[in-house]
Amino acid sequence: MPSATIPTAAKFQFDRTRHAAPQVFEHMRDQIISMALPPGTVLSRPELADQYGISQTPVRDALIRLGEEGLVDIFPQHATVVSPIDVALVTQAHFLRRSVELEIVRTLALQADPVLVERLRATIARQRLMLELQDFDEFNVNDQAFHRELYEAARVPDLWTLVRRQSGHLDRLRRLHLPIPGKATAVLRDHDAIVDAIAAGDPARAESALRAHLSGTLANIDEIRGRFTDYFR
Repeated sequence: MPSATIPTAAKFQFDRTRHAAPQVFEHMRDQIISMALPPGTVLSRPELADQYGISQTPVRDALIRLGEEGLVDIFPQHATVVSPIDVALVTQAHFLRRSVELEIVRTLALQADPVLVERLRATIARQRLMLELQDFDEFNVNDQAFHRELYEAARVPDLWTLVRRQSGHLDRLRRLHLPIPGKATAVLRDHDAIVDAIAAGDPARAESALRAHLSGTLANIDEIRGRFTDYFR
């Protein structure tokens, strides 16, 4: 299999106030999560360095971090390959995210902050526009933003970083599910239900809406796996 060409790598603008390695890691991670680099893609360190216009050292460091998250399989002296989706890791990430976010939406419903509600509705509006444009990548970006806003509003932003680090396999599964007819519409419906419950100050309803929202992809895992057999371990 040929080595990967990283989409937009040649146009990637480095922030010169930050080290290169974490920026390469973040960019490559986004490409893996978005499925622009699907499972099985071979990642050549020299070719990646050339595409980014940097030395191999930050690329090596970025690949090591991706390996620590289980997003690439590193075969020393041989190759680095984007890993297949691991259903066991999907299930664990789902358990973690559900446990944390149930408490978050309960906390936020007890506060019923109208400023937060307005901000969340604005994010949903952007998602709705992206669905109309059939831009699933930007839809997904705003989906992540919606959930990050919940963590920040509950004053646990570090937990978002933790959950995100553990959710690479789950996020890839969700990205595969997103274009399947009806999924994106269901996401919008669920987000509306979560925000409505928070606005109403109803923690039980917020928890119920969140639980239903997060169960959608796992409930369809057999269908997704059947469509993308080669992408799974």
